[in-house]
Amino acid sequence: MASRKTLNAKNLEALGAERLAELLIEISRGNAAAQRRLRLELAGAASPADMAQEIRKRLTSIARSRSFVDWHQRKALVADLETQRQAIAQVAKVDAGEALDLLWRFMALANSIFNRCDDSSGSVIAVFRVGCRDLGDIAIAANAAPIVLAEQAYRALIENEYGQYDGLIKALTPVLGATGLDHLKQLILNLSQEPRQKPRAEDRKVVGWGTGGPLYADDLAERHRSSIVRLALEAIADAQGDVDAFIAQQSEKARGVPSVAVEIAQRLLAAGRMEEAWAAINAVDQDRPGWIPVEWEQTRLAVLEALGRADEAQAFRWACFERSLNPEHLRTYLKRLPDFEDLEAEERAIAHALSHPSMHHALGFLVTWPALDQAAHLVLARADELNGDFYEILAPAAAALEAKHPLAATILRRALIDFALERNRTKRYQHAARHLEECENLADRIEDFGRFEAHDAYVRRLKAHHGRKSSFWSLVV
Repeated sequence: MASRKTLNAKNLEALGAERLAELLIEISRGNAAAQRRLRLELAGAASPADMAQEIRKRLTSIARSRSFVDWHQRKALVADLETQRQAIAQVAKVDAGEALDLLWRFMALANSIFNRCDDSSGSVIAVFRVGCRDLGDIAIAANAAPIVLAEQAYRALIENEYGQYDGLIKALTPVLGATGLDHLKQLILNLSQEPRQKPRAEDRKVVGWGTGGPLYADDLAERHRSSIVRLALEAIADAQGDVDAFIAQQSEKARGVPSVAVEIAQRLLAAGRMEEAWAAINAVDQDRPGWIPVEWEQTRLAVLEALGRADEAQAFRWACFERSLNPEHLRTYLKRLPDFEDLEAEERAIAHALSHPSMHHALGFLVTWPALDQAAHLVLARADELNGDFYEILAPAAAALEAKHPLAATILRRALIDFALERNRTKRYQHAARHLEECENLADRIEDFGRFEAHDAYVRRLKAHHGRKSSFWSLVV
């Protein structure tokens, strides 16, 4: 049973309303964010109109602010924005029309905020993307007029400088309907047909420099307009289920890019146009396999299966595995084999992994599969190829191997330690010190170090080569 001193809602209720009110006043004194939240709650308790007025005042205040928000202040900004977004959702329960207007005002803050904010964490844009989805729900509740909503969406898309409206058309589609989507499409087409305003050469404004020389403001503005048009027409095409309209927005060059080929092929496949999907997915230059993403491979396999070309799909699946050692390709390949053939194929796959040119890709696959005995063999046989910079592969592999293969785990951790010390990666010293302690703990379990140094000899060599790195040795227990 929880103590009556535990901080929870039930125990706080026991203090009584008067005492809680006194505490809230005391705690919020000097805390602007807490005071705003309390005023918002009081306004909401009074009436939705009072709450809406309070939200409107706060949005106006945020819009007027010009101070820069660095990473230290970003958390408070996110909390403030999220409070306003949630308050708007509360207003929507009573007055959806008012809430919709407030939400458009909220979303309009994005550009000015990002112009004065460090959002390297992505936490600020995340609030606006949720707000963009809210627009769809609240527009439904408000029974918004499709034509008016289309014009609001058009103005928003023109102002979409930071991606805050990227999902807007999808969110509004249920309310826009055929009428609203057609109207929005026409507005976008009108934008695409507007003549470009190009200033005289002497009046062109340089806003930056690139590999090709100066970057001009009018060129960037034209690229921005073209991007607005293309992305909007793509989203409208999807909303209308018009595959050909989506494809029409892709240039011939773009159709050879794997990510674009995937987008086109998936839509054609969903429309039951398998042969066209096959042509689309194969528009990619397959002679450059190093840059082909797994999504392209998976889509090509889906098209082959849809065409009933199961044997070709299996052959391609194996070829993909041989190249990338993707375990999902192998699992799917094995599932489609006749009984008793899967064990032989698995052995062949593991043998291929052991001889793969990338030792680190091979190790990652063998540990993930898992084939830990073979992973340990790989480490001991190809220890000279280990690169301690691959922390995300070597550290988990060492943890997986240490129970049954302490020598292999030790060799992996030594690679991590050596890399940190030889490259003076001081931020990794704490990890390296921990790895050295783990190596010491494993040493008694290793009966024969073979061609590798015993633990004591390894430590002596570290001290001989890196003895002056006191910031590391101070961390060693």
